[in-house]
Amino acid sequence: MNNLRTIPLAADGDAGAASPAFSPQPDSGPQWIGRVLAISGSSATIEFESNRLHALANDPDPSVAMSGQVGSQVRLQAQRHWLLANVRSLAASDGGNSVLAEVDFLGEGDEDPHSGQFTNFRRGVTTYPLPGSRAFPVTRDDLKQIYAADQRAHVEIGTVYPTRDVRASLLVDSFLGKHFALLGSTGTGKSTSAALIMHKICDMSPEGHIVMIDPHGEYSAAFKGDGELFNVDNLAMPYWLMNFEEHCEVFITTQGADRQQDMDILAKCLLQARSKNRTAEGLNKLTVDSPIPYTLSDLTNAISNEMGLLNKATDTAPYMRLKSKIDELKSDPRYQFMFSGMLIADTMAGFISKVFRLPAKGKPISIVDVSGVPSDIVSVVVAVLSRLVFDYAIWSRNEVQRPILLICEEAHRYIPADKTSSGQAVRKVLERIAKEGRKYGVSLGLITQRPSDLAEGVLSQCGTLIAMRLNNERDQAFVKGAMPEGARGFLDVIPALRNRECIICGEGVSIPIRVSFDDLERERRPASADPHFSELWRRSGDEDGIVTRVVKRWRAQGR
Repeated sequence: MNNLRTIPLAADGDAGAASPAFSPQPDSGPQWIGRVLAISGSSATIEFESNRLHALANDPDPSVAMSGQVGSQVRLQAQRHWLLANVRSLAASDGGNSVLAEVDFLGEGDEDPHSGQFTNFRRGVTTYPLPGSRAFPVTRDDLKQIYAADQRAHVEIGTVYPTRDVRASLLVDSFLGKHFALLGSTGTGKSTSAALIMHKICDMSPEGHIVMIDPHGEYSAAFKGDGELFNVDNLAMPYWLMNFEEHCEVFITTQGADRQQDMDILAKCLLQARSKNRTAEGLNKLTVDSPIPYTLSDLTNAISNEMGLLNKATDTAPYMRLKSKIDELKSDPRYQFMFSGMLIADTMAGFISKVFRLPAKGKPISIVDVSGVPSDIVSVVVAVLSRLVFDYAIWSRNEVQRPILLICEEAHRYIPADKTSSGQAVRKVLERIAKEGRKYGVSLGLITQRPSDLAEGVLSQCGTLIAMRLNNERDQAFVKGAMPEGARGFLDVIPALRNRECIICGEGVSIPIRVSFDDLERERRPASADPHFSELWRRSGDEDGIVTRVVKRWRAQGR
């Protein structure tokens, strides 16, 4: 079967013939598959010849065989260029011998007159085809040229649909430098795909700096050999690293006018407690937000002293509320990873070094497992880690730059669309990183199964979107609104994607692309496999021992 590389040349002896790559094609030639009927700014209508499409269906080149189907690519003649377009929709024509297709333009390139291959491909369109221009199938060799990552730093993550040997690459600097989002319904292979991308980046950059917030404890199994693992047993995050807003979320339980009254008391007493530390000596701008160590006993003593003053404007109730909450946190073993009396030393530099992987020592990723953190303060823990990443980047501008990637799994928990929910501190800092982080060398990666529950505008700040199958119609509409115009034709296939397939568009790829992810070795996969009910429910034995051991761990709040 002839393909694009065998486009007939002009007739011999025709001195006025066009260049070989753009010779007029005879109507009887089998190469072209349709002609352009109408053109608009970013799309066109093409009439495909049905018999030509059927003739290509058995071609050994899977890209040529798929010509004319939804999601396939075609190329169109436009003066001295070739345009690449993606087929978005199909409809039968009135006569029945042809098919009408709506296509979206992806980019343009040239054709090598000797090899016939697509060369110099670039995103965007400068020259449009005219009505009547021919449409041709795209070959596997064309796709290799189009999706080649050239000399830019890149990682290969899978194969370009529908081929099995054309490699799909992510351009690392653009992918990380302008944020990214990985979206997909539960069970589509989202966690494994995220682990695959992170493994590829870690293998490429063993001295990198990646912090991943893991809410379910599933990524520790995937990175036990390539990263540092932190949970409530070894995180040791000092409480005094919290700023005032985060203190309020932990220590204050009231609402309305009472909350403002409690906040005023806490601000005054917290400043007194911070000022007692030797680290605060000589600081002219000591504030309640300054990360200065203090002891919880100094804070409760300050509250007691304020409560005993005769000129206070309120009764003792707000002071007692604050003292009771602080005493509760000190005595509850679940909070010991953060509110232990052993954490009053100035360990800020050591904490930042170990969590941000400075230096990485060949383990560039920190997996922070927050599944064991009490639910009422998990958002504060994520807020502190996220803010430390951003503040470190701001205050290290005069140093050699060390960019940091912050990845948030289940991102809709921390940046919800509902502005009245709790956890406003984490929402504010992540929104700020999304808007301003690129300027300071902070990259944000968001992973979520419910993109429609994300705060409005955050998804639009992500330069690269990786969309796996989304079953919810509201989520599909939300993602379509965030996609660039040329990629929207790809989005119509999102509900039909198979597991571990995705659509990638944005800065991390040269043009929108449908990718089948590579397989990941079993020992590098996250612990997120679905249970096999049909098999597990056939087994029995030692149920009493299982329940006894679980209850023991449950009561001890340990693993």
